[in-house]
Amino acid sequence: MEVNWTAVQEEVTDYLRDLVRFDTTNPPGNELPAAEYLRDVLAKEGFEPVVLESAPNRAQLVVRLKGSGEAPPLLLLSHLDVVPVERDKWERDPFGGEVVDGVIWGRGTIDTKQLTAMQLMVLLLLKRQGITPRRDIIMAATADEEAGGKVGLGWLVENHWPLIEAEYAINEGGGIGLDIGGRRVYFIQTAEKGVCWMKLRATGKPGHASTPRDDNAVVHLAEALTRLARARLPQHRTKTVEAFIRGLARTQKFPVSLLLTLLLNPTLEPFLLKQMAGRNELLTPLLRAMLHNTATPTVLNAGQKTNVIPSEAIAEVDGRLLPGQRPEDLLAELKPYLGDKIGVEFLMTSQPCEVDYHTPLYELCEQTLQKHDPGCAAVPFLITGSTDGRYLVRRGVKVYGFAPLQQESGSSLLEMAHGHNERLSVKNLMFGTQVLYEVVRRFCA
Repeated sequence: MEVNWTAVQEEVTDYLRDLVRFDTTNPPGNELPAAEYLRDVLAKEGFEPVVLESAPNRAQLVVRLKGSGEAPPLLLLSHLDVVPVERDKWERDPFGGEVVDGVIWGRGTIDTKQLTAMQLMVLLLLKRQGITPRRDIIMAATADEEAGGKVGLGWLVENHWPLIEAEYAINEGGGIGLDIGGRRVYFIQTAEKGVCWMKLRATGKPGHASTPRDDNAVVHLAEALTRLARARLPQHRTKTVEAFIRGLARTQKFPVSLLLTLLLNPTLEPFLLKQMAGRNELLTPLLRAMLHNTATPTVLNAGQKTNVIPSEAIAEVDGRLLPGQRPEDLLAELKPYLGDKIGVEFLMTSQPCEVDYHTPLYELCEQTLQKHDPGCAAVPFLITGSTDGRYLVRRGVKVYGFAPLQQESGSSLLEMAHGHNERLSVKNLMFGTQVLYEVVRRFCA
């Protein structure tokens, strides 16, 4: 049965607009109405979806298209919550779901309600075509990803694992194609960093600020943070990042192709990244973060009164761990820069993860992209943030970040994900839906 893609474009656009209009800002989340909306759409098409509340108004939608059972299930994963907005910085209502000149505006159009809409559309199309796949196809739209997933996918894994147990999963975190050096390159996520949030505490002698003293907690902390900002932590090569750099190098002309490969030399890397800094404002910091553990100061707290020297000063630091690294490893790297006057407390940690990209699903993603975007390339990718995928990797699931989208003229999809004026063109949404549909159909048929 042929797919009427013109009708699909209108339908999937409506789904995304409807989802955007649910204000699922986390905190507090309030994903229940959005989950119930998905339930109603799916129930009308003959599915038997379930909505599971992990806490009041915190909900996940899970539904399954039954297959023959010849192969283990495929899980389509997305999340319904979004990050907060500064309404006065937006040109349009962030929860209006407006379409203007072929562009859908609103929080979640990139992260990640667009993936929910695409996965929903794929499931509906397969059902309408009467296809009985070799694998069960499970869709899970969850709560709380933007706050760590504890009452979202983490809760599902712990309490309802049989509902979502799968061999493979398609998640957020990759699939975007960027134009680099005249070539379209898609980043398919196969690894992600772990979180290592820390509290740094400096202590000193309190007193009247009119009498300066050397033992000042604020100064101790400021000096430590300055050293931290200038720190050059050791390089750690992972399979994904090495494949990413070598794959990206193959898409570029000489001498860029050679220079990219030389980044894997720890001695040359700092010089090369410094030379690249002015040429690509997005790729250069990304490469640096992909090759190192990182620690970024984000929150400061010291003193209550201008004329009082406080006895302590505190900073919170967002640390990120590469696959194979532990919080203790990062702390050992930071200690020489922090010095003896700074105490460190771990606030939150999560394990980094990495999966093999030599699999039929990864190869099918690559082949399908090349079919729909001739001349493009695809490379394995490590995201420097984190997703809910880590909960699944711990259970042995092979998780790929694959929300296929193309770079859009005049805007950066990566920078809009948590930024102002988040938006996505209808054309791009349609591209992603078609690519995802073909990948899922071919992998499961």
